[in-house]
Amino acid sequence: MNMLYDSDAFAVVHILANAPLDGEPAVADGPQMPRHGFEIVDKRSGKEVYLDGSWAEMFQSQITQWQQTMPSQEEVEDTLEGYATLAQMPVVMH
Repeated sequence: MNMLYDSDAFAVVHILANAPLDGEPAVADGPQMPRHGFEIVDKRSGKEVYLDGSWAEMFQSQITQWQQTMPSQEEVEDTLEGYATLAQMPVVMH
């Protein structure tokens, strides 16, 4: 899990669900579909959305574009606001 962005309004985490931990060997018994995604937390509403599959690929493309263009915080948060409209799950500590 890698924190990609953290502000007063949003947090974005890249989650590598099937990745082995540091120092652990990769498990090779049986086929495994690599799963990764992005969790976007809207701190203002207390809700989160998890992007995987094609949504994660689209968001990864956005991150790649940001790395090339170095957008302002306002531009990043405007984009995250669009994804936050998908957020339905309340953030729960566990």
